Amino acid sequence: MICPFCRHNDTKVLDSRPDSDGRSIRRRRECIRCEKRWRTIERIEDEMPLVEKRNKTYEPFSRDKLKHSIQVSCGKRPVTSAQIEKAVADIEWEILEKGPEIVTTTELGERVMAALRPMDEIAYVRYASVYRRFRDVADLIAEMKDLVPPAGHC
Repeated sequence: MICPFCRHNDTKVLDSRPDSDGRSIRRRRECIRCEKRWRTIERIEDEMPLVEKRNKTYEPFSRDKLKHSIQVSCGKRPVTSAQIEKAVADIEWEILEKGPEIVTTTELGERVMAALRPMDEIAYVRYASVYRRFRDVADLIAEMKDLVPPAGHC
């Protein structure tokens, strides 16, 4: 690996450990020349499916696009970047395990909402409002009914 600081091509691995769910490996590295240290994450590289959009066109799966949509929904909410990264990795892994050649934006949207709901209800509603294309406040209230416990049940 090339050092990101001095561009020297001789580095050493100081420490390796799998992440909590075994889907990637974190490594601490050090440059032999400048002695600076950094961390890397290694993930399985696999062929992701095409994404079928609502208009029946296709595009390559984009991890960055998925992550960005979750980040936007979580903006100014008490959600950590680690939580977002885990949600993205979990969704990506579920798709890889299922092994389809094509995944629809509907499937992706449902997976994102399933990840956001326990993470942060406001982020969930934000995402749902765009994903489900709420037309008015009535649509918003209908979506929120499942989030609010009935009166007298605290």
